[in-house]
Amino acid sequence: MKAMILAAGLGTRMRPLTDHCPKPLLKAGGKPLIVHHLERLAAAGIRDVVINVSYRAEQIIAALGQGEAFDVRIHWSEEHSPLETGGGIHQALPLLGNSPFVLINGDVWSDLDPGQLERLADTDLARLVMVDNPEHHPHGDFHLTSHGKLQAEGTPRLTYSGIALIDPGLIADHEPGCFPLAPLLRDAMQQGRVSGHHHRGQWVDVGTPERLQVLDDQLRQADTQNANHLITSNKEKTHANHRKVD
Repeated sequence: MKAMILAAGLGTRMRPLTDHCPKPLLKAGGKPLIVHHLERLAAAGIRDVVINVSYRAEQIIAALGQGEAFDVRIHWSEEHSPLETGGGIHQALPLLGNSPFVLINGDVWSDLDPGQLERLADTDLARLVMVDNPEHHPHGDFHLTSHGKLQAEGTPRLTYSGIALIDPGLIADHEPGCFPLAPLLRDAMQQGRVSGHHHRGQWVDVGTPERLQVLDDQLRQADTQNANHLITSNKEKTHANHRKVD
């Protein structure tokens, strides 16, 4: 399976942080946002990763290279100007192939294991990872039925996480150019061809400098706790070995 990370946006909501740095390279927990995605994909065994770039593309390409440092193979899809989500995917289809692929928005963070997403049903064109509605988006996006299908209407509603499994057929027949993905998803929902996966783990929409700071604090705190746990564990093992010797 392949994956695509969307990294071509201008990052206007993140200004002034993105005035000189593209959003995918902004750091949380000591590493760029996009590196968190690459590491999680590699851990799931997903090695071929397509990344679309436009704004400050040269900085992103220089920072990540061909992906050797992250145990993946990066294939670059450069856009002269941002093509929006749908247009960016359409341009990258020759790099993605004919099989379903994992799609990840570059400006989210989650502990979801992408390798655990179920395969698409024969008639489905997409499976969207949904999360509980955050405070900044209380009304959600779509309704997840008891049969696991997503609908544009209905309650209760969940929020689209920016992570999905996409069949290339959802995009392939559209004319190339600049266009959004959402209308294609809504059309497929009306046909009953979009399912949902409710992720109840951690997820952050890193859409503002304030939310980036919150995520950075959380990840650094988690790293500190893990380090302290490791130190305590090593001390306990050392004491146990000393008792054995005595």
